[in-house]
Amino acid sequence: MDKLLVKGGRRLDGTVQISGAKNAALPILAGCLLVDGTVRVSNVPTALRDVATTNQLLAHMGAGVTVGNDGTVVVDAASVSECVAPYELVKTMRASILVLGPLLARFGSADVSLPGGCAIGERPVDLHVSGMRQFGADVRIENGFIKARVNGRLKGARIVLETVTVTGTENLMMAACLADGTTVIENAAREPEVTDLACFLNALGARIVGAGTDTLLIEGVARLHGGSYAVVPDRIEAGTYLVAGAITQGRVRVNGVVPGHLDAILAKLRDAGALISVGEDWVECDMRGSRPKAVDIRTAPYPAFPTDMQAQFAALNTVADGVSTIVETIFENRFMHMDEMRRLGAEIRIEGNTAIIRGVTGLTAAPVMATDLRASASLVLAALVADGWTRIERIYHIDRGYERIESKLQGLGAEIRRES
Repeated sequence: MDKLLVKGGRRLDGTVQISGAKNAALPILAGCLLVDGTVRVSNVPTALRDVATTNQLLAHMGAGVTVGNDGTVVVDAASVSECVAPYELVKTMRASILVLGPLLARFGSADVSLPGGCAIGERPVDLHVSGMRQFGADVRIENGFIKARVNGRLKGARIVLETVTVTGTENLMMAACLADGTTVIENAAREPEVTDLACFLNALGARIVGAGTDTLLIEGVARLHGGSYAVVPDRIEAGTYLVAGAITQGRVRVNGVVPGHLDAILAKLRDAGALISVGEDWVECDMRGSRPKAVDIRTAPYPAFPTDMQAQFAALNTVADGVSTIVETIFENRFMHMDEMRRLGAEIRIEGNTAIIRGVTGLTAAPVMATDLRASASLVLAALVADGWTRIERIYHIDRGYERIESKLQGLGAEIRRES
């Protein structure tokens, strides 16, 4: 099993190109199932394991899937004949539930295995199931599968989501595109990845209004047509590399980003003492050789501070000047990486959903183990400043969300390598 070896102590300096957003690419690829024709999606992070799994899932259903060397994926869903997402392809990725809405809306049938993914807390399928039922579908959970059926077309409905859910909003939005009538989704997620999916669907002939707000209005159409679309840049990858610059007291510029998507992250980096410069499609974080200051974090749905950046800022706070608190409000099990950081010498105390971190002047290398996708990134960040060589095991988590992380960090001056 692959592992990463990281030698700490180097101040990062340089520029890194940001990939397309995994959390936008996955629903967009699932949305290709709505189209009886060919869709060309560019800026796809094709090296990621989750993207490869999604492409395998589409091919299993009978879609033609062609992956280019330039980050393009061409999907022809005209030949889809198998409306089943099997456990073997779903068990490692919760986003696989996103095929439920497109399959049900276009084919009237969907059997989707209950998904797996990172063990960071409860992410129930109830909102997906209840939403499809409100569209008029018969939905049952049997033998580990969500089994959904509808005679004819789904019916437009007014759906008020009990809690803000990104995948729930995306699934219902895709189903509503081909429903008969008008759908209103209230308390919808506002994340840029949700907006990107709406823009993708509209480019193919959908009629969605309100993306980026908490109320979506979708007028169903009879069919969607083929087309081309470019995935939005990955704001979480960008944030991770900016924190890499901050934690090493260095300077890192991320290219190919939407700066407005990073507002909450940049505000906390400024609080940490970073000089932040912003261009049309780039952001630079420069610590000017200074130790970061401790910053308090409270996660919440967009546009507030993202839960997917919580672990990275925890790493920053372990070597920051002062005491910080991190409050996790989204996922109840998302502090598992804290024990691994303690192995590196971090001073962390957990009280319920709050982590209290007292910054130390230095960390010391030790063998550690990744527990989920973002936790694995935080361990890499901590290893960049730990004295000695840190060995990070179970890095398949990293490969689910970061393209070529070792080569990108090497380009910034880090001493890091992958071993099998």
